[in-house]
Order: sequence, then C-alpha cells, then structure tokens
Amino acid sequence: MSLPTEPIGSIPRPAALLAAAASEPADGASALAEEQEQAVRDTIRRLEDLGSPVVTDGEQAKPSFATYPIAGLDGLAPDGVVIPFADGHQRQLPRLTAGPFRYQVHAERYLRAAQRHASVPVKQAVIAPSALSLLYPADGIEGYPREAFLADLADQAEADIRGCLEAGAHVVQLDFTEGRLSLKLDPSGGVLDDFIAFNNSVLERFTEAERARIGVHTCPGGDQDSTHSLDIDYADLLPKLFRLKAGNFYLQLASEPDPDKVLAVVAEHLPAGARIFVGVTDPVDPRVETAEEVRDRVLTAARHLPADRLGTCDDCGFAPFADDISTSRETAFAKIQARLEGTALASAALGL
Repeated sequence: MSLPTEPIGSIPRPAALLAAAASEPADGASALAEEQEQAVRDTIRRLEDLGSPVVTDGEQAKPSFATYPIAGLDGLAPDGVVIPFADGHQRQLPRLTAGPFRYQVHAERYLRAAQRHASVPVKQAVIAPSALSLLYPADGIEGYPREAFLADLADQAEADIRGCLEAGAHVVQLDFTEGRLSLKLDPSGGVLDDFIAFNNSVLERFTEAERARIGVHTCPGGDQDSTHSLDIDYADLLPKLFRLKAGNFYLQLASEPDPDKVLAVVAEHLPAGARIFVGVTDPVDPRVETAEEVRDRVLTAARHLPADRLGTCDDCGFAPFADDISTSRETAFAKIQARLEGTALASAALGL
C-alpha cells in the first residue's frame, strides 16, 4: 500500500458562489443553495479527477471552518474573542449572550451532501469543541453559568462527531488551530491544558474503534496568506497535543523553518497506534510546490517516523473563511496535485 494522503478541508469558493453569498437575503436562499451544491459537485469531481483517494466537500457551504454550527443562532453579539494575524488583520468570534447553547447546523449535513457526488471515501472536518468554548464571555451570562454551557457544548460536539461517523465518514477531523494560538495568548500553557482536557472529555465518549476514525488537525492559522501563531515553537505544543485521544494527527509542517527539529519531537512523543499526516504543501505560500519537493519532504519525515505510521496532507485548508480569496481555486488544486504526485513518488522510493 502507498502512503495515505488526505486533504485538510477548505478549497477557495468559485466566484459565482461568493457572489450568491453576498447577495441580499431577499434574493432567495434557493439561489445560494444551488451555487453551493454546484461548488461541492465541482470540488469533488476535480479532486477525484486528480486521483485523490479521499475527498472533502471543500467546505463550500460553510461560512467558516469555525462558525458553521452557530450560523443563525439567536443570542450572539459580534464583540467576542479577537484573533490577530501576523500581517495585522483580525478575525473576531461572536460572543454568546444567552443559553441554552445548541448547534444550529451539524456537519453531518455537509457530509451527506458530499457523499451524493463522491465515488471515493469522504472525510469531514468539524470544529473542535475547545474553539467554541471561546464564545462564552469572561464575565459570565446571568442564569446560564459556564459549567452549564460547557456541558451543553460537550453534548453538541459529541453529536456533531457521532453523526458524521454514523453517516459513514472516512474520518472525522477536529480542527484545533486554537491550540498553538493559546500558547501565544497564555505562555504558561494553562489555557492549552484546559483545551486538551475539554476536548478529551468529548473524545472519551467514543470507543477505541471510533477514535481510530477521529483525527486532530493543528496549524498556526491560515487566512489571507497570513498566520496567527507560526512563531510559537512546536516543541511547546506537540507533547500536550498528543495527549488527545485520537487516532490521526494532521500537522502543518511544510511552512516550518526546521522540519527535522519538529519531526524529532513528533518521534519522541508519538502516541501508540496513531498515524501522523505531515503537511507537504503550504497554502499560505502562493508558489506551487513541485512533486519532487513534496517527495523530499515525505522522505525527510520517513527518516524520523515509521512508514506505516505516516501519511501526507496540506498544511491547512486553502480558504478556512469563506471570504478569503488570497489563494485562487486553481492554485489550490495545483498544490493538491503536487501533494498527490509527490506522495506517490515517496511511496515508490520507500518501496511501498
């Protein structure tokens, strides 16, 4: 068997979909839904045409990788946690103002829509519950204590993951970009410890066989060709990250200045039975990698990790926020093609 390779999630949306999303609600939801379905169909077709053994819907119907569960939720104010990026721009989460907390959309809906168009296994990305825990304000909500919110959030996150597993997802990937960011906001690691413990409180609800189909993706953010925490040393994150009770870990690596240093930490803390998918293409870099560059990145990883515990992925989604047009759709597919071809070259070089 060759090395497994998977996309992370988002693909830049077509211009027609972006235009439909920007239209006034009076123009009708049906036009938007039609463009979303067309974009999902086209995304899956192009991934399959490239020979991708696993596909995603490219998050074409999500407003963002983080906020899809709360789209349309009452009891939100716009002035929540601010996420600063290195180039000076910011993203801001909403702030919860009332309970009880309930997902408005579960990822199973996106998965089933994608499966209608796919002839190969479909992977589904979901937001890690730790990210949504940031919705709760520091000064609390009258009549809805934080403990009640976290209990509701854990139940909703479990349902989000379980629904995808039961619908036949190849794997369910928790997006955990806030892990590395937390070390920038709190260098003591206390916030990261809380994130890990909370995510594990959800993951522990699944059997060992189910957790083998659950993965965790980490990266330093990727939005408008910028990052929010690339300056945080992986050595401070990975030992704690690998405490998460998941079967797969998807690690941004192509954009790391010293991949051998990172891989040595990975090798030291590699969880028993887990597979490591290393990032071999950088969505933030506009230059398209060659297949040979990808091959060499994989072979570097194989010097540290056993081949039967190794896979490849992109560093991050190509447009985690729907309005991010910094990377073109064509560039994203060209990078994916390089990943697929380079992984095949590495597999051959390793005798797989």
